[in-house]
Amino acid sequence: MTKFKRAIAMIITAVIVAMGLTACGQSTSKSTANQNNKSNVTAKFSVKPSMDAWKHSSEKKAYPDMKLSNKNWLDVSIKNQRVYVKNKEGKVLYTMLCSTGNDDGTPRGTFHIQAERGSHFYNASSKEGANYWTSFKDHGIYLFHSVPVNKDGKYLMKDAHELGKVANSHGCVRLSIPDAKWINSSVPTGTKVVIH
Repeated sequence: MTKFKRAIAMIITAVIVAMGLTACGQSTSKSTANQNNKSNVTAKFSVKPSMDAWKHSSEKKAYPDMKLSNKNWLDVSIKNQRVYVKNKEGKVLYTMLCSTGNDDGTPRGTFHIQAERGSHFYNASSKEGANYWTSFKDHGIYLFHSVPVNKDGKYLMKDAHELGKVANSHGCVRLSIPDAKWINSSVPTGTKVVIH
């Protein structure tokens, strides 16, 4: 990335954070009108949610090496409320618990990790923020990030305890704190993201 592009990305990120323009913090009529339509995940998985899963890495093993040359990618399953790190052959290397958008709020399709990322945001209009955010669509609108926090930076326990069980975000992909931090620090810009 050239210095000019990096500077533009940093300016865009600063504006996004200053304005609180993340979908995760926006209340849309679609998501607020149907709060009772949250999809519950009841299938059995090797990585199972627990009350404190939001505090820990989803698996008790090292995260995969995400160099772009390895062609590893992120596969987000809305149905399963999981993010699978897969290699170029499609083999699952790592599984993360997640919570996607309630009422179908998370966009489906193929995207790529974008340059915008940061350590914290807070959106006053929704009274919600998160840590370790990484953009995958619309340059700071749709993100991977931690379970949500309040204005004081304290994690919202109700949402945190639903990680991997319920689709309850405004459209972003919520993760445990370590999983969100790993994506933020170790998954390079340009990594493929498939959401289905």
